[in-house]
Amino acid sequence: MENIVVNITCGNMEEAEKISKALVEEKLVACANILGGIKSIFWWEGKVERSPEVAVTMKTVRNNFDKVAARVRELHSYQVPEIIALPIVEGSKDYLQWIENSVLCK
Repeated sequence: MENIVVNITCGNMEEAEKISKALVEEKLVACANILGGIKSIFWWEGKVERSPEVAVTMKTVRNNFDKVAARVRELHSYQVPEIIALPIVEGSKDYLQWIENSVLCK
C-alpha cells in the first residue's frame, strides 16, 4: 500500500481543527499536524494577495486521496482549497504500518 502526505491550508485554526478532527474520526487519515502562524502570498483573481493561514499536514494511504479531497471540499470555506498529496518515499516501517492500520482503506 502506498502512503502519502496530504497538505491543505485553512483560513484559521478553528477550521483547521474542524477538518482535521473530522478526517481522523472518519478514519480517512491516520493523523493531522496543524501548523499555525504561516503567511501565504498567492495569486487570486488577477492580483497578488497575502493572508495569514494555518497549514495542515495529514498522513494517509493513496487509495483514500479522493475521499479525503472530497471531504475537505465539503468542510472547507475556500472556493479553491489547497489539497495536494505527496508520496512518502521512505519512512520508519513501524510508522508506515501504523498509518495503514489507522485508516479505512477501500
